[in-house]
Amino acid sequence: MDLLKFITAGSVDDGKSTLIGRLLYDTNSVLDDQLEAIQQANRKNNDGTLDLAILTDGLKAEREQGITIDVAYKYFQTKKRKFIIADAPGHIQYTRNMVTGASNADLAIILIDARKGVVEQTRRHSFIVALLATPHVLICVNKMDMVDYDQAVFDKVKDDYERLRESLNIQQVDYIPVSALKGDNIVSWSANMPWYAGKPMLDFLETVAINRVSETAKARFPVQWVIRPQTDELHDYRGYAGRVIGGTFQVGDPIVVLPSSFSSTIKRIELATNELDIAENGASVVIHLADNIDIGRGDILVKQYELPPVSQQFEADICWMDTKPLDLKQVYLLQHHSKLTKIKILDILYRIDIQTLGKANGGDFGLNDIGQIQFKSAEPLTIEPYKENKSNGGAILIDPRNHLTVAALMVTKSE
Repeated sequence: MDLLKFITAGSVDDGKSTLIGRLLYDTNSVLDDQLEAIQQANRKNNDGTLDLAILTDGLKAEREQGITIDVAYKYFQTKKRKFIIADAPGHIQYTRNMVTGASNADLAIILIDARKGVVEQTRRHSFIVALLATPHVLICVNKMDMVDYDQAVFDKVKDDYERLRESLNIQQVDYIPVSALKGDNIVSWSANMPWYAGKPMLDFLETVAINRVSETAKARFPVQWVIRPQTDELHDYRGYAGRVIGGTFQVGDPIVVLPSSFSSTIKRIELATNELDIAENGASVVIHLADNIDIGRGDILVKQYELPPVSQQFEADICWMDTKPLDLKQVYLLQHHSKLTKIKILDILYRIDIQTLGKANGGDFGLNDIGQIQFKSAEPLTIEPYKENKSNGGAILIDPRNHLTVAALMVTKSE
């Protein structure tokens, strides 16, 4: 069965957790013990009905404050599709958490309060979605029940977001008017909005087409471990363990090892105790080569005719995740797949002003700031532009002083 991974985002109190709770509740995806727990909970809506947001607010602080702090993952399925939902925080303080949740999403659902329209967090979340090259965006104009299901309100929000979409170059956007609290247009079409002729949200999620082929077309195999038992039984065994992150690898394929540029051919592919003729994208396998060459953890196997750039200097979009601002004098660590190397920040090219979406210079680069940075690494990296190959164009930045992840980065240019 097909799997759709999507994230919900929006400003505080736009109703993200209620929307997901309603979706789970109305598709009978809530376990009996969970249903009993929320029925006994103190949180109720003004009309006395169950507060379905409690289904995704797992942290005690979230339940007490009525806000989402961390990304909550939920799983459900219908007869047509399986789903993984990432419910992202709406507060600006937790924007960094949204980057984590959105990094692997096929679809982003951005909620907009019908009473407030497009606000700063809408722009921020939309910018992150564009930055992460999320293939599809669904705008849910929520709380339509609070504006008397007025089509003019929905049309104004749609027009305002269209202008934002064009400035961010988001390719595919759809719009649905909903009320998560009342269940309008969530699982079934709502008679309260006869002017809306589109699909309800669940029908949309079950049928939306997501094209993943272009992002994973080029074959890449980062080596996670070199298996060399050196026992009497397996004296000559030398295998390279990892996961295929794009394309396919087949026995007999000519390959190149990067960054060393050594070449060989694939002699054997193992999956557990079985031998394969071909390793598909996403498969965790052990690859054996015809030649004994120097390969280490962090190297990448690629096909001879699909060579990515190898460089020590590149530019990347980053989202800063640390409370301490970026320090130009500090040497950081870059984690790209299983490769860890020292990296120096050469220059802050610009920061993004979320209000205007313009480029700003000067000032500290602090928590939740988004911008473009120029880097130089201590070792050559096999890294590609993120929008050409998401699997091989992303990395994280680590502060060696406390081993905290301080930034997520998406490569834009490799020199």
